[in-house]
Amino acid sequence: MMLLAGDIGGTKTNLAVFSTEAGPRAPLAEASFPSREYPSLEEVAREFLSQVDLQVERATFGVSGPVVGGQATITNLPWVMQETQLEEDLNLAPVRLLNDLEAIANGVPFLEPSDLRTLNEGQAAPEGALAVIAPGTGLGEAFLTWDGTRYQAHASEGGHTSFAPLDALEVELLRFLQGRYDHVSYERVCSGLGLPNIYAFLRDSGYAKEPAWLADKLAAADDPNPLIVSAALDEENPCRLCAATLDTFVSILGAEAGNLALKVLATGGVYLGGGIPPRILPALQKGEFMDAFWRKGRMSGLLARIPVHVVLNPKVALLGAACHGLGMSR
Repeated sequence: MMLLAGDIGGTKTNLAVFSTEAGPRAPLAEASFPSREYPSLEEVAREFLSQVDLQVERATFGVSGPVVGGQATITNLPWVMQETQLEEDLNLAPVRLLNDLEAIANGVPFLEPSDLRTLNEGQAAPEGALAVIAPGTGLGEAFLTWDGTRYQAHASEGGHTSFAPLDALEVELLRFLQGRYDHVSYERVCSGLGLPNIYAFLRDSGYAKEPAWLADKLAAADDPNPLIVSAALDEENPCRLCAATLDTFVSILGAEAGNLALKVLATGGVYLGGGIPPRILPALQKGEFMDAFWRKGRMSGLLARIPVHVVLNPKVALLGAACHGLGMSR
């Protein structure tokens, strides 16, 4: 059986063909497409399939948006996808749409040691629940539970829950953002959308002065986050404002990862996915992340035993879509 699997995002669409024989880590063909240059997923898939000359039978796509009743829309892209319509247009059956975090979660049991960087060894409980938290453009959350024979992935919209500050600085951050937004979620402070919010708060509150050279670069940048992270992690001359921004971000991420671990009792481990964690590994390894993760009062001892890993594999969502579509379990 051959499967078309995809990781569908607002910027790019990654597609690959997998087989049951070769497995989910050995695509038979793979390509990436700029999403905005195509009117629909169907058009991208048709172009890809015309290039590979493989007899694909079914498809599974992870999409960056909620999936309800077999229908999904993508954040920042005017595509509307329906499973039944995709089956008809692509002549494939079945076609399944998964939330992108559900796709990542499906890939977690298939990750290898080289795909991970461990922040806390802990002691994984056999068949314990697993939690996935993924700061990228937004903040995604998912989890997996053991059903007696395999891990079952579950999507959520946990990134949109209300932000709860840990200290006086974060209280002031919350008040600052309440002046800008009707609802301050964790995504507002713990994602690619959140880093500039923290930076603006620390700058405008006078915590540290914004260097003129950085202000000029930020004004000209389409995405401020690489500049903020790079200036924060500069070993020779770190920017104090950017370093404080990243430290605050890491503390909030650690606290919310701990919240998720408690909510789903993730005794099997917590996995940090998304595009941001691999880029800020030095900041995650300094200690503020795990300090905030553990700081849960009477539950601190429980959290100290939970393994915590950073997912380094940038194709984990594609891997997860392939595992789901091939019917593989672990």
